[in-house]
Amino acid sequence: MFIVDAHLDLSMNALEWNRDLTRPLAEINQREEGLTDKPDRAKAVITLPELRKGNIGLVVATQIGRYVAPGNPLPGWHSPEQAWAQTQGQVAWYKAMEDAGEMVQVNDLASLEKQLAFWNDGEPTEGKAIGYILSLEGADSIVTVQHLERAYIYGLRAVGPAHYGPGRYAQGTDATGYMGPKGHELLKEMERLNIILDATHLCDDSFWEALDHFNGHVWASHNNCRALVNHNRQYSDEMIKALIERGAVIGAALDAWMMVPGWVRGVSTPKGMNCNMEVMVDHIDHICQVAGNALHVGMGTDLDGAFGREQCPYDLETIADMQKVPTLLKKRGYTDDDINNMMHGNWLRFLRNAWA
Repeated sequence: MFIVDAHLDLSMNALEWNRDLTRPLAEINQREEGLTDKPDRAKAVITLPELRKGNIGLVVATQIGRYVAPGNPLPGWHSPEQAWAQTQGQVAWYKAMEDAGEMVQVNDLASLEKQLAFWNDGEPTEGKAIGYILSLEGADSIVTVQHLERAYIYGLRAVGPAHYGPGRYAQGTDATGYMGPKGHELLKEMERLNIILDATHLCDDSFWEALDHFNGHVWASHNNCRALVNHNRQYSDEMIKALIERGAVIGAALDAWMMVPGWVRGVSTPKGMNCNMEVMVDHIDHICQVAGNALHVGMGTDLDGAFGREQCPYDLETIADMQKVPTLLKKRGYTDDDINNMMHGNWLRFLRNAWA
């Protein structure tokens, strides 16, 4: 089964975690044995070879650089200019992967169709360049709204205005409040450039404000359901319905604390909380029930998004195990067409419409 994954923090892993994603997964994890600077050391599940093994030939790959004002306890950069520089380093890594033949940027309809034809030509996936659509998770690094066009020129095609906490253009997870004039200006420029709005991570106030002020294409790259895990990071049924009305696709995420209620970071374990890939299907199924069809959900795993095997389903050893999902969906009664749509078709339909 060909898979599209709508949210992977590849450049963050390469630069901040210092992982050479061209290498075998076992080698990366062995090299991290004994390191304690991050909780997921030696527990990675993603490399480019593992993406190929999983037939994941198209991904939405992020840049991320948070600005933190004085008094903000979150990790991040002390000026927007520093955050911008961080994201430019991430762009440089993607370009280096292109130069090495490991990845290829997909940024319009022609490059999308070329990658799909290349990847699905019947030849083995080993050694093939993985297609990536460049997305920005949190807009703090956009120094001025004029910087957005500079980013569009190097390939940026989707933006999530906020990440965790308060942001320069919108308020994110665990924060409250509205976007305001600066955020509206960002949305207007995104609309002019035909940049996709990623509604993921917007707090409720900013979420509704963004939908009210943005007339372009909207998706949610990695989000689960508040009805199953009651947290502001998740979408309420009302929010899911609003996204469906806009033609959005919602990517199902595999971060355990978003999958099962009561997760305590650093204490809970996947097996102890019975967090397996069936739980992912619970969230997928809930979105389908709200929608009345299987046309508005896809894969947006967020794997290795500052967590590893310690905080993802216990029956997933590498991202290649996403190939288990079609069988789980089949068990729930979904048709082959439904499964094809959820594994890749819904994202492709969205992109073809957005880039037409």
